[in-house]
Amino acid sequence: MRQVVLDTETTGIDPKEGHRIIEIGCVEMVNRRLTGRTYHQYINPQRVVEEEAIGVHGITNEFLADKPLFADVQNEFVEFIRGAELVIHNAAFDVGFMDHEFGLNGFREKTASFCGVLDTLAIARKKHPGQKNNLDALCRRYGIDNSHRELHGALLDSEILADVYLLLTGGQKSLILGADDEGDGVGGDTIRRLDPAQFNLTVRRADADDLAAHQAYIDKLDKKGGSIWSQLGAESSVQE
Repeated sequence: MRQVVLDTETTGIDPKEGHRIIEIGCVEMVNRRLTGRTYHQYINPQRVVEEEAIGVHGITNEFLADKPLFADVQNEFVEFIRGAELVIHNAAFDVGFMDHEFGLNGFREKTASFCGVLDTLAIARKKHPGQKNNLDALCRRYGIDNSHRELHGALLDSEILADVYLLLTGGQKSLILGADDEGDGVGGDTIRRLDPAQFNLTVRRADADDLAAHQAYIDKLDKKGGSIWSQLGAESSVQE
Protein backbone atom coordinates (compact mmCIF):
# COMPACT_ATOMS: atom_id res chain seq x y z
CA MET A 1 0.00 0.00 0.00
CA ARG A 2 1.25 3.46 -0.91
CA GLN A 3 0.92 6.16 1.75
CA VAL A 4 2.00 9.79 1.75
CA VAL A 5 2.63 11.46 5.10
CA LEU A 6 1.66 15.09 4.60
CA ASP A 7 1.82 18.41 6.44
CA THR A 8 1.14 22.01 5.48
CA GLU A 9 1.94 25.42 6.92
CA THR A 10 -0.47 28.32 6.37
CA THR A 11 -0.93 32.06 6.73
CA GLY A 12 -3.54 31.55 9.49
CA ILE A 13 -6.00 29.02 10.82
CA ASP A 14 -9.14 29.39 8.69
CA PRO A 15 -9.36 29.27 4.88
CA LYS A 16 -12.85 30.80 5.10
CA GLU A 17 -11.12 33.99 6.25
CA GLY A 18 -8.92 33.99 3.16
CA HIS A 19 -5.92 32.20 4.62
CA ARG A 20 -3.72 30.21 2.27
CA ILE A 21 -1.14 27.41 2.19
CA ILE A 22 2.48 28.59 2.22
CA GLU A 23 4.35 25.27 2.55
CA ILE A 24 3.68 21.63 1.68
CA GLY A 25 5.83 18.71 2.85
CA CYS A 26 5.29 15.04 1.97
CA VAL A 27 7.19 11.79 2.48
CA GLU A 28 6.26 8.56 0.73
CA MET A 29 5.86 5.13 2.33
CA VAL A 30 5.12 1.85 0.57
CA ASN A 31 4.07 -1.11 2.71
CA ARG A 32 4.99 0.91 5.83
CA ARG A 33 8.54 1.53 4.66
CA LEU A 34 9.94 4.95 3.75
CA THR A 35 10.96 5.03 0.11
CA GLY A 36 13.08 8.18 0.22
CA ARG A 37 10.73 10.03 -2.17
CA THR A 38 9.57 13.41 -0.90
CA TYR A 39 7.67 16.44 -2.13
CA HIS A 40 8.44 19.87 -0.66
CA GLN A 41 7.37 23.29 -1.82
CA TYR A 42 7.12 26.83 -0.45
CA ILE A 43 4.25 28.87 -1.92
CA ASN A 44 3.53 32.58 -2.32
CA PRO A 45 0.06 33.01 -0.75
CA GLN A 46 -0.60 36.41 -2.34
CA ARG A 47 -1.55 37.77 1.06
CA VAL A 48 0.10 38.69 4.37
CA VAL A 49 1.12 35.94 6.77
CA GLU A 50 -0.26 36.61 10.27
CA GLU A 51 2.31 37.40 12.96
CA GLU A 52 0.95 34.62 15.17
CA ALA A 53 1.48 32.12 12.34
CA ILE A 54 5.03 33.37 11.74
CA GLY A 55 5.69 32.72 15.42
CA VAL A 56 4.74 29.08 14.86
CA HIS A 57 6.58 28.28 11.63
CA GLY A 58 8.98 31.20 11.15
CA ILE A 59 8.09 31.67 7.47
CA THR A 60 8.03 35.39 6.67
CA ASN A 61 6.33 37.41 3.95
CA GLU A 62 9.74 38.47 2.61
CA PHE A 63 10.86 34.84 2.25
CA LEU A 64 7.73 33.91 0.30
CA ALA A 65 7.79 36.89 -2.07
CA ASP A 66 9.62 35.09 -4.89
CA LYS A 67 8.05 31.64 -4.41
CA PRO A 68 5.62 30.11 -6.96
CA LEU A 69 1.86 30.37 -6.62
CA PHE A 70 -0.20 27.32 -5.65
CA ALA A 71 -1.65 27.27 -9.16
CA ASP A 72 1.88 26.88 -10.54
CA VAL A 73 2.64 23.74 -8.49
CA GLN A 74 -0.84 22.25 -8.20
CA ASN A 75 -0.47 19.67 -10.99
CA GLU A 76 2.84 18.24 -9.72
CA PHE A 77 1.53 18.17 -6.16
CA VAL A 78 -1.66 16.33 -7.17
CA GLU A 79 0.38 13.91 -9.26
CA PHE A 80 2.56 13.09 -6.23
CA ILE A 81 -0.34 12.35 -3.87
CA ARG A 82 -2.94 10.91 -6.28
CA GLY A 83 -4.03 7.39 -5.40
CA ALA A 84 -2.19 7.33 -2.08
CA GLU A 85 -3.57 7.19 1.45
CA LEU A 86 -2.68 10.51 3.06
CA VAL A 87 -1.42 10.25 6.65
CA ILE A 88 -2.09 13.60 8.32
CA HIS A 89 -2.17 14.82 11.93
CA ASN A 90 -5.47 16.69 12.34
CA ALA A 91 -6.43 15.88 8.76
CA ALA A 92 -9.48 18.14 8.62
CA PHE A 93 -7.21 21.21 8.88
CA ASP A 94 -4.83 20.32 6.03
CA VAL A 95 -7.47 18.77 3.76
CA GLY A 96 -9.69 21.82 4.28
CA PHE A 97 -6.90 24.12 3.11
CA MET A 98 -6.03 21.87 0.18
CA ASP A 99 -9.62 21.75 -1.04
CA HIS A 100 -9.85 25.54 -0.64
CA GLU A 101 -6.76 26.00 -2.83
CA PHE A 102 -8.11 23.55 -5.42
CA GLY A 103 -11.39 25.46 -5.54
CA LEU A 104 -9.66 28.80 -6.05
CA ASN A 105 -7.95 27.36 -9.13
CA GLY A 106 -11.05 25.78 -10.63
CA PHE A 107 -9.89 22.25 -9.81
CA ARG A 108 -13.13 20.29 -9.54
CA GLU A 109 -11.92 17.31 -7.51
CA LYS A 110 -11.83 17.20 -3.72
CA THR A 111 -8.87 15.58 -1.97
CA ALA A 112 -10.95 12.66 -0.69
CA SER A 113 -12.06 11.84 -4.25
CA PHE A 114 -8.58 10.82 -5.38
CA CYS A 115 -6.84 10.02 -2.08
CA GLY A 116 -7.63 8.10 1.07
CA VAL A 117 -7.22 10.10 4.28
CA LEU A 118 -6.02 8.74 7.64
CA ASP A 119 -6.03 11.07 10.64
CA THR A 120 -3.30 10.21 13.16
CA LEU A 121 -4.79 12.64 15.70
CA ALA A 122 -8.01 10.59 15.75
CA ILE A 123 -5.98 7.39 16.19
CA ALA A 124 -3.93 8.94 19.02
CA ARG A 125 -7.02 10.21 20.83
CA LYS A 126 -8.58 6.76 20.67
CA LYS A 127 -5.40 5.04 21.87
CA HIS A 128 -4.48 7.65 24.51
CA PRO A 129 -7.77 9.20 25.71
CA GLY A 130 -7.55 12.18 28.02
CA GLN A 131 -3.88 12.83 27.19
CA LYS A 132 -2.10 15.42 25.06
CA ASN A 133 -1.84 14.07 21.54
CA ASN A 134 -0.13 16.84 19.60
CA LEU A 135 3.01 15.89 17.66
CA ASP A 136 5.44 16.98 20.38
CA ALA A 137 3.55 15.01 23.05
CA LEU A 138 3.51 11.89 20.87
CA CYS A 139 7.25 12.23 20.22
CA ARG A 140 7.88 12.28 23.97
CA ARG A 141 5.53 9.33 24.51
CA TYR A 142 7.19 7.19 21.88
CA GLY A 143 10.78 8.26 22.48
CA ILE A 144 11.24 10.06 19.15
CA ASP A 145 13.97 12.70 19.14
CA ASN A 146 12.51 15.96 17.83
CA SER A 147 15.02 18.26 19.51
CA HIS A 148 15.87 19.73 16.08
CA ARG A 149 12.27 20.95 15.74
CA GLU A 150 12.47 24.49 17.10
CA LEU A 151 9.78 25.71 14.69
CA HIS A 152 7.11 23.93 12.69
CA GLY A 153 8.08 23.04 9.14
CA ALA A 154 5.98 20.99 6.73
CA LEU A 155 8.68 18.58 5.51
CA LEU A 156 10.30 18.13 8.92
CA ASP A 157 6.92 17.61 10.57
CA SER A 158 5.89 15.04 7.97
CA GLU A 159 9.14 13.13 8.53
CA ILE A 160 8.55 13.14 12.30
CA LEU A 161 4.91 12.16 11.80
CA ALA A 162 6.00 9.15 9.72
CA ASP A 163 7.95 7.85 12.74
CA VAL A 164 5.05 8.60 15.07
CA TYR A 165 2.54 6.89 12.77
CA LEU A 166 4.59 3.67 12.52
CA LEU A 167 4.92 3.43 16.31
CA LEU A 168 1.34 4.52 16.94
CA THR A 169 0.02 1.77 14.69
CA GLY A 170 2.30 -1.08 15.71
CA GLY A 171 5.75 -0.45 14.26
CA GLN A 172 7.26 -1.24 10.90
CA LYS A 173 6.11 -4.30 9.01
CA SER A 174 9.69 -5.47 8.52
CA LEU A 175 13.08 -4.92 10.10
CA ILE A 176 14.71 -5.14 6.69
CA LEU A 177 16.49 -1.86 6.05
CA GLY A 178 17.04 -1.98 2.31
CA ALA A 179 14.72 -2.74 -0.58
CA ASP A 180 17.54 -4.45 -2.47
CA ASP A 181 18.42 -7.00 0.22
CA GLU A 182 18.60 -10.56 -1.04
CA GLY A 183 16.58 -13.29 0.61
CA ASP A 184 14.40 -16.33 0.13
CA GLY A 185 11.10 -14.48 0.38
CA VAL A 186 9.42 -11.63 -1.44
CA GLY A 187 9.55 -7.91 -0.62
CA GLY A 188 8.97 -6.89 2.99
CA ASP A 189 8.29 -10.46 4.17
CA THR A 190 11.83 -11.67 3.42
CA ILE A 191 13.57 -13.41 6.33
CA ARG A 192 17.23 -12.56 6.74
CA ARG A 193 19.21 -15.41 8.27
CA LEU A 194 22.43 -14.77 10.18
CA ASP A 195 25.63 -16.56 9.27
CA PRO A 196 26.59 -18.67 12.34
CA ALA A 197 30.25 -18.54 11.29
CA GLN A 198 30.45 -14.90 12.38
CA PHE A 199 29.79 -15.82 16.02
CA ASN A 200 32.26 -17.52 18.36
CA LEU A 201 29.92 -19.13 20.88
CA THR A 202 31.15 -21.23 23.79
CA VAL A 203 29.35 -24.54 24.27
CA ARG A 204 29.46 -25.75 27.88
CA ARG A 205 28.46 -29.36 28.42
CA ALA A 206 27.09 -30.66 31.72
CA ASP A 207 29.65 -32.43 33.91
CA ALA A 208 28.99 -35.21 36.41
CA ASP A 209 28.06 -32.79 39.20
CA ASP A 210 25.57 -30.98 36.94
CA LEU A 211 23.94 -34.27 35.90
CA ALA A 212 23.71 -35.42 39.52
CA ALA A 213 22.10 -32.15 40.61
CA HIS A 214 19.64 -32.38 37.72
CA GLN A 215 18.68 -35.96 38.61
CA ALA A 216 18.21 -35.02 42.27
CA TYR A 217 15.80 -32.27 41.20
CA ILE A 218 13.88 -34.67 38.94
CA ASP A 219 13.60 -37.20 41.79
CA LYS A 220 12.19 -34.45 43.99
CA LEU A 221 9.56 -33.61 41.36
CA ASP A 222 8.66 -37.28 40.97
CA LYS A 223 7.87 -37.53 44.67
CA LYS A 224 5.33 -34.71 44.18
CA GLY A 225 3.47 -36.51 41.44
CA GLY A 226 5.80 -37.06 38.52
CA SER A 227 7.66 -34.80 36.10
CA ILE A 228 7.56 -34.37 32.38
CA TRP A 229 11.24 -35.28 32.25
CA SER A 230 10.57 -38.75 33.67
CA GLN A 231 7.63 -39.27 31.32
CA LEU A 232 9.73 -38.38 28.29
CA GLY A 233 12.50 -40.66 29.49
CA ALA A 234 10.06 -43.57 29.88
CA GLU A 235 8.59 -42.99 26.39
CA SER A 236 12.09 -42.93 24.91
CA SER A 237 12.95 -46.28 26.54
CA VAL A 238 9.77 -47.92 25.15
CA GLN A 239 10.53 -46.65 21.60
CA GLU A 240 14.05 -48.04 21.75
